Order: sequence, then C-alpha cells, then structure tokens
Amino acid sequence: MEETISLKEIFSILRKRLKLIIGLTIGAALISFIITQFFITPQYEASSQFIVSQKETGNETGYDYNEIRSNVEMINTYSVVIKSPRILDQVVEELSLSSTVTQLAKKITVNNAQGSQVVNVTVTDTDPHQAETIANTVVTVFQNTVPGLMNVDNVSILSEANVGNNPAPVSPNLLLNIAIALVLGLMIGVGLAFLLEYLDNTIKSEEDVEETLGLPLMGVVSTITQEEQNGHYNRKKRRRGERIGA
Repeated sequence: MEETISLKEIFSILRKRLKLIIGLTIGAALISFIITQFFITPQYEASSQFIVSQKETGNETGYDYNEIRSNVEMINTYSVVIKSPRILDQVVEELSLSSTVTQLAKKITVNNAQGSQVVNVTVTDTDPHQAETIANTVVTVFQNTVPGLMNVDNVSILSEANVGNNPAPVSPNLLLNIAIALVLGLMIGVGLAFLLEYLDNTIKSEEDVEETLGLPLMGVVSTITQEEQNGHYNRKKRRRGERIGA
C-alpha cells in the first residue's frame, strides 16, 4: 500500500528540522560570500566603438542605401578579422603582452546592434586599465590594417575605451551569488530534513506503536522526570508534617 504524507506532517517535519534548514541556508550564503570576496578574481570590461561608414560620393541625394546595407553586411567579416592572428599578433607585439593570441582572443567580444553600423569591441581583463589599453589598441590596429587587407577605407573610431578612475568589476556578482547560495542551501536543507525523517525508524508516539505492530494500544507508561519526583516527595513530606502537627 502506498504511503501518503499530509500537509500537516510536512509542516511538522520542517518545524522539527528548522534549525538544520536555517543553518544550512545561512552557511551556504556565508560560504558564497567568502569565496566571492576573497577567492574569485574580479573581472573588468572596457569597450571601444568604431563605425563602418560609407565613403563620400558627392551625391546630393545623401546616403546610398545599398552602400549602407553593404557596410552592415561587411561587419560580420570585420568581426572575424578583428580576432584573427593578423590583428592580434600586432596588438601583442605593440603592447608586449605575455598572453598568446589565442588567450587574447578569448578576452575580446565583438558585437553590434541589429542593422547598426556601430561596432563594439569589448575586452575583459583582471586589470581595468589593461582592458582599456587593449580595446583601444585593437581598434586602432584594425583601422590601420583593414584598408590594405580588404581594399576598403570605411572604418572610423567613434569612441575610445575609458574605464575612469574608479572602475567597477563586472564579475563576480556578489548579490547574485549569495542569492543563488541561499536558494541552494534552502533546497538542500529541506531535502536533508525529509531524508533524515525517512531514515528515522525509531518509535516516538502511540500512533507509531499501533502502525508498527498492527495492534491496538492498551496503555501508556508515563515518564517521570527528576523534578517531578522531587516535587512529589516534597508534597508527601509536607502532608506528613501536617498530620504530625495536627
């Protein structure tokens, strides 16, 4: 026969193991705080922008839609070229970086909004000023190299990377990590509470006796504490004293 558990029993189990659940939840949050603050190296970002613009044509009608569309489609090619060894080799050599081209490429993200001619080159590094220098150098090297590489000259720097005097790390996110740890700690605590209850086969109540033996309960032997015994003994002494005095 399948065993069922009522809502009342669930709350009873949670209440009985409440200290365990709270302890695990707080412990998980504390561990997350310590690891995030003291063991994870902060990462900083710096972004530089360039625009892929059409060349001046002298056409009084203004911008050529077909050329703008061509520039937007060319950005996909530029995104690959920027992270290629042809560009990054020069960046590593110019900045005397200790990282390899492959390692440097992993730090660089190139993206643009849908249909936009503006391209963002974002560099992530443990040193914010190093990230700023790399981002600006990558865009400058790309701008100087792409005319000879693709026979086009339509790249202009829109804004240089600047992290400021007091840059804030983009990772790790302390509040997010603590929130995740709280949820995980709570889930583990609740799961462990039900597991301990399931593994606990001791008999604690009259209902447990009837359920285990399948027999009706005839009587209960009460447990008398030492305080109750002392109180009973003192009452007997007082009654004896009252009778003697009478």
